[in-house]
Amino acid sequence: MSSPPPAGIYVPVPTFFVSKSHPDYDPAIPPIDITTQSAHAIYLAKSGIKGLVIFGSTGESVHIHPRNRRALLQGVRDALTQEGFPDYPIIAGTATASIEETVEQLADAKEAGAQWGMVLAPGYNAAVTPQDGIVQWFTAVAERSPIPILVYHFPGVSNMVKLTPATFATLAAHPNIVGCKLSHGDVSQLTQIALNPAIDARSFHVFTGLGQQLVPVVSVGCVGAIDASAGFFPKSLVRLLELAGKTRATDEEVQERRELQYRVSCMEEIVVRHGIVGIKEAISRLRGFGDVDGSRLPLRGVVQGDGEWEKWEGVLAALEEVERRL
Repeated sequence: MSSPPPAGIYVPVPTFFVSKSHPDYDPAIPPIDITTQSAHAIYLAKSGIKGLVIFGSTGESVHIHPRNRRALLQGVRDALTQEGFPDYPIIAGTATASIEETVEQLADAKEAGAQWGMVLAPGYNAAVTPQDGIVQWFTAVAERSPIPILVYHFPGVSNMVKLTPATFATLAAHPNIVGCKLSHGDVSQLTQIALNPAIDARSFHVFTGLGQQLVPVVSVGCVGAIDASAGFFPKSLVRLLELAGKTRATDEEVQERRELQYRVSCMEEIVVRHGIVGIKEAISRLRGFGDVDGSRLPLRGVVQGDGEWEKWEGVLAALEEVERRL
């Protein structure tokens, strides 16, 4: 039986591309920037983040050529090792509907130093895909993958494909399927997976993809979050998980937990509204990593709208106060 990733806060990191001043810059296909990627990874590791997801949805997995995946994964692994984090958890994402290509990416990820894979549910034919087909697809991937995998359920990026709690119960029994990331916001569905007595919670870890629901979902068995906002507010999310897991919290801790969840939930709205573009701009403006407008087409530009960024400054400043204090 394979082991799941440890409980904690993980960051689905954006993929950084070289700046416009770089001699190899191409506005349509800017090259990856392994130096910045590695610096951001080290910053997160030193800030208490449990591990990274590289090439998840935030990492623009579908925009990256396979030849660049391994180079970036290897570069980050090498940089973390040099900084004293040799076994730091790295989860490599995949987002292809082909079993063969998914397994190829997982094999490359292992060679580059990733310990787990996070496999997006195939959604191209979502309207006519039966649950049994999804079970067989993930089973085929798991049986061929050289590393344990997590099931990634994010209907918003996979044609609104559905995975039922019963499907997760079946998949959780496979020795090479060790957890899931749920990015749909349905707490009832998460509860039916995380608290299902038929699922061994020691070998199958349930993560939310939404920091704005962290306190509620920890109470029903979620072991942590794979949350993009932790890429620019890492200490705040780590502290929130610590508070959420306290079963005998003091009155002061209960108040801190409520206030911090409120600030995190308000801040997360920038991710809900602006997605990867907003995440990258926040990381650039607040932490100094990458360009403000650093995504690949068809994503482009910065947070759009007259004075739009300024509208978020108060919400971000409120959490920044907590971040600096931690």
